[in-house]
Amino acid sequence: MKLTILGGGGFRVPLVYGALLGDRGEGRVGEVVLHDLDAGRLSAVTRVLAEQAARVADAPTVTATTDLDEALRGADFVFSAIRVGGLQGRADDERVALAEGVLGQETVGAGGIAYGLRTVPVAVEIARRVARLAPDAWVINFTNPAGLVTEAMSRHLGDRVIGICDSPVGLGRRIARVLGANPKEAWIDYVGLNHLGWVRGLHVAGRDELPRLLADPDLLGSFEEGKLFGTDWLRSLGAIPNEYLHYYYFNREAVRAYQQAERTRGAFLRDQQAGFYEQVGRSDGSALEIWDRTRAEREATYMAENRETAGAGERDADDLSGGYEKVALALMRAIARDERTTLILNVRNRTTLSVLDSEAVIEVPCLVDANGAHPVAVDPLPGHATGLVCAVKAVEREVLAAAESGSRATAAKAFALHPLVDSVNVARRLVEGYTAVHPGLAYLR
Repeated sequence: MKLTILGGGGFRVPLVYGALLGDRGEGRVGEVVLHDLDAGRLSAVTRVLAEQAARVADAPTVTATTDLDEALRGADFVFSAIRVGGLQGRADDERVALAEGVLGQETVGAGGIAYGLRTVPVAVEIARRVARLAPDAWVINFTNPAGLVTEAMSRHLGDRVIGICDSPVGLGRRIARVLGANPKEAWIDYVGLNHLGWVRGLHVAGRDELPRLLADPDLLGSFEEGKLFGTDWLRSLGAIPNEYLHYYYFNREAVRAYQQAERTRGAFLRDQQAGFYEQVGRSDGSALEIWDRTRAEREATYMAENRETAGAGERDADDLSGGYEKVALALMRAIARDERTTLILNVRNRTTLSVLDSEAVIEVPCLVDANGAHPVAVDPLPGHATGLVCAVKAVEREVLAAAESGSRATAAKAFALHPLVDSVNVARRLVEGYTAVHPGLAYLR
């Protein structure tokens, strides 16, 4: 089975390959093709993967190419993990937004819109190429903003593109762990959009254990989300929100923390990863050891400003291991081998949430089998969550419309309608600021 990874020179690719190395069942991936526009990054990541493979018999073969068509031909699965504009683009997204006093995070608010406007045209072209060159392939989208990009690609690939994110999985794992339950045996009642969802229940042996957590302040305050949001707010919500909702519920504090930080997250990652690739390029030592050290620092500093604002302290050691590669492998195995499982994924809504149309991509538990991912029926969201989900989905639709039409006015409308952008004039200045620094937005007229 052939797996093509787009963005194959990306820093997190060794996580995916490491998961493949641990998969010893029948019908596993035997060939991995890395595609990237940067041959130097491909070379560095290929070295890391070679060291990983040296420890494992019958490891999947790895080849690298800068030719997209070559990479796609004959693929059974395509993992899309591209970053249009690179980490410099992310740093610019943050800087332009913060100069206007609004959030520039890569998936939330103005930064997410800017990133989406750059990424959607590229993702759509990839989807068209996949449809032409590998029509039977399944596309697993890691590219942020994951829900928005998955919806853009679904207009060309239908249900054969599925978006993944490790945030809901990590959240469910933390809740189960603090309740003393096995995460593999728990049903997580989670629904929303990517980076905009809530756990409303966690069922073990048919019983919802979440009320027990919400009723115990000490237990509730003992894990990441309890520290981040505060126990009183979680009890008021009656649910546990995805960590990215901190940007909405504590927006003023988050913006101030980012403005006061020595570097934004994008600038930190830009510098850190540039150092990684440079060090691997000039070192004869272990590329895998360099990667391991860099990854540990990356994970430990995740959402550091938010945790500092909330007084949440350092991340727990159990939360530093990532997880999106495990979701990807489980998804691929379920489809390729018909190993039926339940995963929280980004898929087309169908009739799951009545407040959204059938084509809207949502994040929800899905039953996965050889025929793909099938969203599970869920209870309606409460009013406050429904309003937020509908508002953000409306913004995503304006981003898709702007990317398709090239309309500058529609792009400004997308910014202006977002709940975290508080002025039409700010929205217009954001368009001006982003088009001035991003060549990838030159199509907006």
